[in-house]
Amino acid sequence: MYRNVFKRLIDLSAAFIGLLLLSPLLLLVTPALFLANQGKPFFFQTRPGKNGRLFKIVKFKTMNDKKDADGNLLPDAERLTAAGRFVRKTSIDEIPQLINVLKGDMSLIGPRPLLPQYLPLYLPEQARRHEVRPGITGWAQVNGRNAIGWQTKFELDVWYVDNISFLLDVRIIL
Repeated sequence: MYRNVFKRLIDLSAAFIGLLLLSPLLLLVTPALFLANQGKPFFFQTRPGKNGRLFKIVKFKTMNDKKDADGNLLPDAERLTAAGRFVRKTSIDEIPQLINVLKGDMSLIGPRPLLPQYLPLYLPEQARRHEVRPGITGWAQVNGRNAIGWQTKFELDVWYVDNISFLLDVRIIL
């Protein structure tokens, strides 16, 4: 019952309240990134969601589109703007994903959505991470984030899918 009904109600309520409470911050950050990124404060990217259904994730754009003489994007470190560095360091770039939560593409908590080009590489057990909505944060993030390998991340994601509960979600948030 929690997984199919209450989790979604909590997601909707928390995302709505979160956007309301964070709107002053959004009103400060959006113009700064608008100026830093030639009028493009947001970044949209296709990601696989529940059951592998593709959706557009929305994030604050933290890097500019500068290219080298051959037309290739410069390395990430050279494209990260000063405003973008702050936004990433404070994880403010994740706030627009609350819109994805309201739309039903994402949950507050679940396996982080990876890029769609990884879908064919998943083993059947790893693909189980798509049995639930992807999250802004998840069990793998609170257990090592980028300090853990892909295999461990997938194991933690599938463990979360098998053990979803209100208390586990509270533990992840706190």
